[in-house]
Amino acid sequence: MNLLVLNLCLALVWVLLTGTLTLLNLIIGFGIGYFVLLMLRNVFPRARYFRTVPYLIEFLLYFAWELLLANLRVAIDVLTPRHRMHPRVLALPLDVKTDEGITLLANLITLTPGSVSLDVSSDRTVMYLHVMYASDPELVRRTIKEGLERRVIRLLRGIERR
Repeated sequence: MNLLVLNLCLALVWVLLTGTLTLLNLIIGFGIGYFVLLMLRNVFPRARYFRTVPYLIEFLLYFAWELLLANLRVAIDVLTPRHRMHPRVLALPLDVKTDEGITLLANLITLTPGSVSLDVSSDRTVMYLHVMYASDPELVRRTIKEGLERRVIRLLRGIERR
């Protein structure tokens, strides 16, 4: 059985036991289910699930933080009289190679206010972006590569190895 499905079942059992169906209670149940499965990991010796879930949590927290910062930056720029925008189209060399990874990275970049993925080269080695705040293009590239792209690669490698 897929450990994610088993963990979700344990979370639902937790919700049924507590009698409260809320997102927070479901998350708590998922966490408790994860730790129960972690204690039983000798039963699942080849499961990479225990490595993938921490990557997923770290990835989601990182993206939520970046999303918050980008929203604040754009909101402040819109609400103040002095604009700090330096719009630019950038070429981002890609380390991610799979279609899923490129699509996920492009969508996450587009979800972040102030940046839009425009295109991917035909050989899938470069992604073109429009970035509102690109006074230092190398810093923007490095931030995306060391932050978002690195986490996308690590997350997808953990999922693919199952």
